[in-house]
Amino acid sequence: MNEKSQKIYQRGNRNIYINILPGHFATNHSHVNFYVDMTSLKTRYSLAKLAAEALAAKIGTSTAVDTIICLEGTEMIGAFVAQELSKSSLMAMNSGVEINVLSPELNVNNQMIFQHNTQELVAGKCILLLIASVTTGKTIQRAIDCLQYYQGHLTDIGAIFSAERAIGDVNIHAIFTEADLPQYETYTPGNCLMCQEKRKINAIDNNAGYTPI
Repeated sequence: MNEKSQKIYQRGNRNIYINILPGHFATNHSHVNFYVDMTSLKTRYSLAKLAAEALAAKIGTSTAVDTIICLEGTEMIGAFVAQELSKSSLMAMNSGVEINVLSPELNVNNQMIFQHNTQELVAGKCILLLIASVTTGKTIQRAIDCLQYYQGHLTDIGAIFSAERAIGDVNIHAIFTEADLPQYETYTPGNCLMCQEKRKINAIDNNAGYTPI
């Protein structure tokens, strides 16, 4: 990371952290004043496992989960969340249950789709949607539209970082929230204060990383 970046530690476990870099970043749907780097949590075995434990604790034992749909490179965390939720416990709704973990594909129109051989893991199933970052909620809404098309039932949303608490009537359980980044700001591209102040865009930000410009 850039030398100006800093670590933000989870309040409940200082072994879990993200890196943030201040600047003017453009995403697909918004402009933000921090790049939130979650690479370590998504790629390192030990950190992904800790992140999954934290998420599973927030989701709790009373939510039914048949399938975890992973977005934005969260597959490793998703596998560990499935392991945590299915651990044997008299109080756990998913105890001993086989939980599926998969990701949608994107077609040529950038729509989320599931191939025929995986559609049965979505249709009629209780779905936990797992995403790296929530800023505007548009990516989640696109995923919700996809799940509705394939007749999946969204029961919960898990995120590494979220600036939103819920999408509609579905709660977002996040390891890091806006309370951990009190200076975090997000704008629509046409209403960006940084653009109005003539501040140069430092980089293009997407779920795979950022590209300086």
